[in-house]
Amino acid sequence: MTDAPQRPSSLTETGTISTPTDRRRVAFATVVGTTVEWYDFFLYASAAGLVFGQLFFAPAGTQFGQVLAFVTVGISFLFRPLGAFLAGHLGDKYGRRVVLMLTLILMGVATTLVGLLPTFDAIGVAAPILLIFLRILQGVSAGGEWGGAVLMAVEHAPRSRRGLFGAAPQIGVPLGLLLASGVLAVMTLVAPGDAFLQWGWRIPFLLSIVLIVIGYYVRRRVEESPVFEEIAARKGQSSAPISQLFRRHTPLVIVAALIFAGSNAVGYMTTGGYVQNYATNPEGPLAMDRGAVLWAVTASAVTWLVFTALSGYLADRWGRRTTYIVGWIAQLIGVAALFPLVNTGEPALLFVGLAVLTIGIGFTYGPQAALYAELFPASIRFSGVSISYALGAILGGAFAPTIASALVAATGGTTAVTVYLGVMTLVGLGATLLIRDRSGIPLGPDSEELQAASPLRISRRG
Repeated sequence: MTDAPQRPSSLTETGTISTPTDRRRVAFATVVGTTVEWYDFFLYASAAGLVFGQLFFAPAGTQFGQVLAFVTVGISFLFRPLGAFLAGHLGDKYGRRVVLMLTLILMGVATTLVGLLPTFDAIGVAAPILLIFLRILQGVSAGGEWGGAVLMAVEHAPRSRRGLFGAAPQIGVPLGLLLASGVLAVMTLVAPGDAFLQWGWRIPFLLSIVLIVIGYYVRRRVEESPVFEEIAARKGQSSAPISQLFRRHTPLVIVAALIFAGSNAVGYMTTGGYVQNYATNPEGPLAMDRGAVLWAVTASAVTWLVFTALSGYLADRWGRRTTYIVGWIAQLIGVAALFPLVNTGEPALLFVGLAVLTIGIGFTYGPQAALYAELFPASIRFSGVSISYALGAILGGAFAPTIASALVAATGGTTAVTVYLGVMTLVGLGATLLIRDRSGIPLGPDSEELQAASPLRISRRG
């Protein structure tokens, strides 16, 4: 009897790994990890829209206190680049896997501590200060998480299925929203009325510690990206990946950031807590039931998940750029329909408005992992995707809820918000038209020269 041949650990030139079982494990780990991360991140944003204005900023008054609560949501985005810079440097030098473990732990600790935080009535001004500090830690974690997760998924994927595999960490975002909104909705039943304000809102934050343990266990069983393993074997890690990125690819980083900004600004109408606050505000025009709104948001997260996964599948057949263009058109339709449906005050129509919106958001989010990974050279890829994503989050979603609140306060209606979201969608479309589709480009270090050629249509290079 002869010995069976050794199973190869990876096929790095095409970005594949050896067995379907390994691929499924990577996909599952990225979904679980990003779901936990974004559950924590969106839980804060939802709570900011529902209770933080009353609990931590009450002395500022109802309206301005709510604005301050939304500002804390946006502040975290300002620290995403810090997380992206740190994670990009560490990820390009030491690997994707170690960064993913660190970001998961940091996010979980910060979220759990929010659930234990005393309110303004208990400790005064120290309460909002500590809340902002913990939100900053969430921002640092989120800034580092995304790049590592998508590269683990895409760099392990077969060349012809990068869009589908890259959609795995992307669906963790709507899953995180679904989980956060769903748990909050359940707590409105378990602890209705004042009980929700007193203690009910804390339980979802404390549950984070359980989810972190699960996510940590799943992620530690995943092997390092084969592309990075080959780079490390050749000792090809860049000593200063961030400086190389900006010296050679600054225009590309800006364009990539604008692509994400167009989707992120619209998505943060729900993930940033704005629609939840607008629909449930007792002093607002709708004053809808908190539980009904949360259930509508939870259901819309399911449609977002479906279209995110579908767009990843289609991106492997249509190409990344074409899939995005379809998404921008769908997003414009969703933006136009959103507030007319929300303003009916009917939970069912609110859900319809959110569901229609998620078609475009899904189509402009699902292909992003594959698109970004194929834009940057292997040796600085983690830095490139992380920093582009973080900058896009600042330009797009960081203060979208705050801007929407200010526009409604200034104009007395939601038409200006619709115009704002439409403009951001057109910005994303314009940025998409500036890039060439690089679907299937080799991702390994042997093809650095090909990868370094600019994908920008306005560039003289490549």
